[in-house]
Amino acid sequence: MTTNALESLLARAESLLARLESVLPHAATAPDWNASIAWRYRRRGNAGVLEPVRHVATIRLADLREVEPQKERLLRNTEQFVAGRGANNVLLTGARGTGKSSLIKACLNEFAPRGLRLIEVDKTDLVDLPDLVDLVAERAERFIVFCDDLSFDEGEPGYKALKSVLDGSVAQASDNVLIYATSNRRHLLPEYMQENLSYQHTEDGEVHPGEGVEEKISLSERFGLWVSFYPFTQDEYLAIAKQWLLAYGVAADALAAARPEALVWALERGSRSGRVAQQFARDYAARHTGG
Repeated sequence: MTTNALESLLARAESLLARLESVLPHAATAPDWNASIAWRYRRRGNAGVLEPVRHVATIRLADLREVEPQKERLLRNTEQFVAGRGANNVLLTGARGTGKSSLIKACLNEFAPRGLRLIEVDKTDLVDLPDLVDLVAERAERFIVFCDDLSFDEGEPGYKALKSVLDGSVAQASDNVLIYATSNRRHLLPEYMQENLSYQHTEDGEVHPGEGVEEKISLSERFGLWVSFYPFTQDEYLAIAKQWLLAYGVAADALAAARPEALVWALERGSRSGRVAQQFARDYAARHTGG
């Protein structure tokens, strides 16, 4: 082979490698860890990017009312994690708008001065979770990987990646990473009536779920701590609305006048959640205080 032919072949090979590199996925590179206390993981083309959250939600634990048992459990687990003691991955489930995500953000603000950091990952990007865990493994900070409103349809690739990181992979997640996820589904996958037919009943009355049901239960069971949230009663809803009204600048002696409007607001929305209470308080304060 002549020198010119060899050079031509090498040039074509380099061009082919360059095209392959442009389409193959690239692992995320380390960001400026001093830019924020929270990041969002996003896919940009074929590369994963950690984008700093410039304006982190300022919610505090004291702002969250009527969820004291849930607050105590998550606070204790996060305290243990930040202190380097044993802590569990957490699945927060239950009624919408009851403070699941807000509680995680409040814990971040509580423990950020002690080195807690948060990375939010969408379920579609969970396939990159093992690479993300490796990226932060050598950092001194403690990282919560936050998956909000998590649920899966059958066959989604992120399901297996999350399951592998939580438990069962040959490569164990580093001790400076925990998964905190919120979901309206206890078992994270849709459940169908026909699946009840797969349950087996023994003569002594013991019940054994079928393989399909076992698979759905197996992911949620890998979270060491379950924190359940429940719909608020009317009194609890009003207490939360009162808290937000005060936070938005409504005078204490004017709270009683807001009560009928708060009830109508919840009735029109068909929900007495904490989110609805905050939305009412924001609107009421803007109309009555100019805030």
